[in-house]
Amino acid sequence: MIRHLVLFKLNEGVERDDPRVAKGEEAFRSLDGTIPEIRSWELGWNLSDRPIAYDFAINSGFDDVAALHRYLEHPAHQAGVTLWKEFATWVIADYEY
Repeated sequence: MIRHLVLFKLNEGVERDDPRVAKGEEAFRSLDGTIPEIRSWELGWNLSDRPIAYDFAINSGFDDVAALHRYLEHPAHQAGVTLWKEFATWVIADYEY
């Protein structure tokens, strides 16, 4: 199995209640059950007030690297990425477990 972990940081001046953020969050929430390659799907807002913390996280699982790549290229995933590019940056880690 492959774990795909993504941590998002909202851009300076962008708040969680920004309509663009709500639209971006919904775009990623809607992926569960939409893309068949997804085996596990968790996402949510950070609860920590530590300054090094990121704001939003997605923790997902895939059968193998090929399935992860199909997910990454899926039009619904790409639509979400396009939205998030407007108001956030992110880091990822993909690892086998």
